Formats: sequence, structure tokens, C-alpha cells
Amino acid sequence: MDLLEYAFMQRALIAAAIVGLTAPAIGTYLVQRRQAVMGDGIGHVATTGVGLGFLLNTSPVWMASLVAVVGAVGMEHIRSRGRTSGDIALAMLFYGGLAGGVMIINMAGGSTATLSSYLFGGITTVAPEDVWAAVILAVFVLGVTVGLRRQLFAISQDEEFARVTGMPVRALNLLMAVTAALTVTVAMRIVGLLLVSAMMVIPVAAAQRVTRGFAATLSLAMLIGVLVSLSGVTATYYLDAPSGAAIVLLAIAVFVVMTAVSAPLARRRAKAGRAATEEVCTRDDVKV
Repeated sequence: MDLLEYAFMQRALIAAAIVGLTAPAIGTYLVQRRQAVMGDGIGHVATTGVGLGFLLNTSPVWMASLVAVVGAVGMEHIRSRGRTSGDIALAMLFYGGLAGGVMIINMAGGSTATLSSYLFGGITTVAPEDVWAAVILAVFVLGVTVGLRRQLFAISQDEEFARVTGMPVRALNLLMAVTAALTVTVAMRIVGLLLVSAMMVIPVAAAQRVTRGFAATLSLAMLIGVLVSLSGVTATYYLDAPSGAAIVLLAIAVFVVMTAVSAPLARRRAKAGRAATEEVCTRDDVKV
């Protein structure tokens, strides 16, 4: 394949594979907790970090990671308080982060065009240092989401029960928020800050259409994420299209296909279940 002859495409494909793994990995827990929009909010806040990176002449990726982590911890604090006014506070945090990023970029002598590759992704802008940063952050994200899957699943299902069993629920909630924040910054160079939430949610939603267990959903969602990310970057190279948009549209297409497949699959499962029940009943009758 001729696209592999170019260093920028090699970097883009590596970064895309990392995004495909990490975004659905943490997204599976967020969907389970009904916090699907959390990635979108963190993306808004991370925009301020990108702006600070340009203003302070430091790495926008690492600065965005720092700001996103602070923002995610703030979101978790607001969520844990559980007050009605929390929605307003979150809205101000989200949109203040986006507006702050635009303002800081302007102060740094740039323009909104400078932010475009961070907001919507771009394969030509993935630098070697971005790939290394993505690899380092992805190791942490996958270590948490896969290594602590039992604990994270427990608090995603029932926080009160997890607390009664002695789990450090508060610490695990903060860890999940930090992991989500780092996932956003991993994905921003390929998918973009404004579209990263889609990669946290859509592959998971697609996987849920055909799976029944949490582990199966997590595994299939990560597989779908990798496939659509690599396919989207490849399509971007040949069609000269925005990488983030291509990846998200492919993910939606997979969701549509999975939805179409799930109906007959559900009927077959129901039929198999009825057959098994009838067989058990027949055996009981024979015994009587």
C-alpha cells in the first residue's frame, strides 16, 4: 500500500489504532454509568489546555492533558454532590473551556484556524512527539480500563453496593474521570476534541446491539473502534477528507449495520431460549 510509504501516514495509523482501543475502552464504562456526554465536556475543557500550550510555548498535548484532568476532577466533584445546580455548573465549565481556548489562542497570536486540527482532527498534523505522547497515555488508559475492569464495572453498576463491599468508590470514580480526560487528549490529533465523545459512545452502542455480557461488549467495542479508526484514516488519505469526520461516520455506519443484524439475532436467541425451556419441561414431565 502506497500510503505506508509516507511517515506521516505511518504515524497517523499508529495514533488511529491507539484511539480505536482507548476511546471505547473507557467509553464502555461511561455508557454503563449514563455519562456518555462526559467526553464531549472534557473535550471542551481541553481546548483551554491547547491554547495554553501555544501561549506558553509548550506541548499542546501535554498541557491539554493537564487541563483536561483538572476539568474531569471538577466534573466528578460536581457529579458526586448530586445537586440540581450541578447541570448549570457543568455547562459553564464546558463552554467556558471552549471559549477560553479560543481567547487564549488569540492572545498567543494565533487564530481559530490554529485550533481546527485539534478540534476536528487531521492526519497531516500528527507529529512524532504526538505519537509518543499517545502511546504513553494509552498505556495508562488501557492499564486502568482493562486491569481494573472488575472494580470499575462494580461502581458503574451500583456505587452503593460497591461501597458496602469495601471498595474505594471515591478513588475509583476520580481514577475513571482522569482516565477519560487522558483518553480525550490521546484522540484529539486524529478524531478531534469536538468528535472524540462519539468514539467513546458509538462503538460501544454498536457492540451492545449484538452482545449480552459486559466483557463481550468491551472487547467488541474496542475491535470496532480500531477497525473504523484505521479505515477512516485510510479513507482520509485517498479521499482527502477530514479524518475525524470520516472515522465517526464509519462508526455510525457500523452501528446501523449492527442494529439491522441484532433483530434476527434476538429472534434466534429467543427461539433457542424457548426450545431450551420446552426441553426442560419435557424432561420434568417424563420424571413425574
